[in-house]
Amino acid sequence: MSAETEIFGRLPSGEPVHRVTLRGGGLTAKVITWGSVIQDLRLEGHAPPLVLGFEDFDSYPAHSAYFGATPGRNANRIGGGRFTLDGKAYQLELNENGVTHLHGGSDNIGKRNWTTVARTEDSVTLRITDPDGRAGYPGNCTVTCTYRLKPGGVLNVVYESETDAPTLANVCQHSYFNLDGGEDARGHDIMIAADHYLPTDERLIPTGEIRPVAGTAFDLREMTSLRRQMEGEKIAYDHNFCLSPERAQKRSVALARSINSGVSLEVLTTEPGVQLYTGGKLKVPVPGLGGRRYGPFAGFCLETQVWPDAVNHDGFPTAVLRPGETLRQETDYVFAKN
Repeated sequence: MSAETEIFGRLPSGEPVHRVTLRGGGLTAKVITWGSVIQDLRLEGHAPPLVLGFEDFDSYPAHSAYFGATPGRNANRIGGGRFTLDGKAYQLELNENGVTHLHGGSDNIGKRNWTTVARTEDSVTLRITDPDGRAGYPGNCTVTCTYRLKPGGVLNVVYESETDAPTLANVCQHSYFNLDGGEDARGHDIMIAADHYLPTDERLIPTGEIRPVAGTAFDLREMTSLRRQMEGEKIAYDHNFCLSPERAQKRSVALARSINSGVSLEVLTTEPGVQLYTGGKLKVPVPGLGGRRYGPFAGFCLETQVWPDAVNHDGFPTAVLRPGETLRQETDYVFAKN
């Protein structure tokens, strides 16, 4: 049985943006082709949406802070937008405050329309090719995204990237989660199984140090209140937690839960890092799903990824992709209600 498909909106060119509704495993997910965005996600027995999003398409290009999107070809930040690959220097677009390259540039794959290549009742596969030279990247890079709902409240996300020239590649799922439907997600408890994190400079670029979390506000190895951690240290998280020095077998790396709703989220991934972003910069001027208002800390991201600015730091996992290789990144978001 195929998934339900409809036209969700149109680009200025008139090209349709489709929305596919997936059902399975106690979850209902709505995915739009623009940005490979998870537009809505619901858990059986829990009425509010689990993610931040919009009811209409036009709000996405105008107001979305990558809600549910798949940014790339290289997610997160590259300091100065500069890197050297095989002895050749590259300068990427500086799309963040004119000083940093963020999420692949201003017209990255999280802001363009993908093509649907397969769909079933509980899965959809989307594909896009990021052309050679866009935002300064070398090579034509094709990214395939498959969202699949599996038994036990599992949203399974698989990204596969291939290129025809040496390049950088690293995509992530950029949903903002809120497990109780409230306006402030700082009431959640969280755990991240990381012994180290990456300190950053004032531009949120890693300094190069891989710092132990012990004795810091970044020690989230046991379940702890986000609000207590953040208010105690006056910190708004937007940092990479180092899970492993390289890609690994899929394993459990994070757990979040809401005491108010009894809903929990476990994250399992192959990736060497996870970016915890608590949404401190959110200030959305239009209503979101169900008329909700999205101000600071309305949701939190757990972006499974290669470490930020990896190409510029020895000892970081590699973000380089070469012809003949396939970069496969897999993450499970597992939802349950007590």
